[in-house]
Amino acid sequence: MTASLTSTPWSEAPLLTWPRRSPLYGVTTQTARRDIMALEQGGKVRRLHGGATISAPVDPTVLRQRHVENAAAKERIGSLTAELVPDGAAVFIDTGTTCEAMARALVKRRDLRVVTYSLRVATTLSESTNFAIAVPGGFVRQVDGGVFREETSEYIRRFKFDVAIISVSGVDHDGDIGDDDHAEVAAVAAAIGQSARTIMAVDSSKFGRRALVRLGSLHDIHTLVTDTLSEERLLARLRDSGVEICV
Repeated sequence: MTASLTSTPWSEAPLLTWPRRSPLYGVTTQTARRDIMALEQGGKVRRLHGGATISAPVDPTVLRQRHVENAAAKERIGSLTAELVPDGAAVFIDTGTTCEAMARALVKRRDLRVVTYSLRVATTLSESTNFAIAVPGGFVRQVDGGVFREETSEYIRRFKFDVAIISVSGVDHDGDIGDDDHAEVAAVAAAIGQSARTIMAVDSSKFGRRALVRLGSLHDIHTLVTDTLSEERLLARLRDSGVEICV
């Protein structure tokens, strides 16, 4: 049965829900769940709340490239973002190289309470601070150290945040923001819903790019921190959405 669950429906829909899976393969929900757990342990799929998504193989060059690309800009963005976080705040921190840079600058703050699904962010903060740090359990994504499991979003919804710091793969000309991974979008969406303020930290290479999975729009963002911003169309969208810009 496990082999049949890797066939064509995954190519038709990257996210396969529980209600669709059982009748599709003629098995009970319990059997489908066991098969998906076996596939997840083999690294072929990743369970999400209400379904599962296929896991793409990780190219070991991707992470090295991400760390090199716009490294100086990301360090500056990280420093600017950290300055916006008050001492004593409850903070959600996204995964990715920009958020890792922000974590390195955040060690100057005091008495923060942090929730993150990034092992790299958690490690940076735990080695240099006495912050209270919470990380959900699950499987580690090699490319960026993100930790995911089916219940990650539910775990994040247990908390209330003063600030959510996020970084996305794309901010398109329609004013939509998104990423290329269902699990990541679900986790970040949960954090935004629990936060009094959302700060989006992205370098200018993300502007004009349409991500695969929609997270939300600029209306969901309170502050944008970036390195440069010259596109008039995007500037107009930001003004219309009431987003504070920090460059």
